[in-house]
Amino acid sequence: MLDIIRAEREHLKDVVPLFDSYRVFYGQKSNEEAALEFITDRFLNDESIILMAYIEKQAVGFVQLYTTFSSVSMQSSYILNDLYVSKNHRKRGVGEALLEKAKELCHENGFKGLALETAKDNPAQSLYEKLGWEKDSDYFHYFWKSV
Repeated sequence: MLDIIRAEREHLKDVVPLFDSYRVFYGQKSNEEAALEFITDRFLNDESIILMAYIEKQAVGFVQLYTTFSSVSMQSSYILNDLYVSKNHRKRGVGEALLEKAKELCHENGFKGLALETAKDNPAQSLYEKLGWEKDSDYFHYFWKSV
């Protein structure tokens, strides 16, 4: 049975291997110690929300949300920054369940919506579009790198 929960401090140890695998997927070196520190800092400083997916008490996926604000609409929204499902549990509805739970949280908090960005070759795009995300073709996104 699939359970989606909002992570509390006792769940952080469960998210670390998934978060580390997520980073490795995006070309970073494995570092579970740094992953634990990063996740713990976000949690303790109330800077993110992590939703966890469990199957039979085993952590199999997570999504991490950050709050942002729109000055134009004067509303809050979430940035869906991280989504990861373990390799052995993909194509089983885990990602979809995490995304739907994030949408529910957005509704519960009266937020404007959810934003995400992904690599052009990420196969999850079809899932995002199936669940109502619309590809932005009206704006360019820029990033300035300080280092």
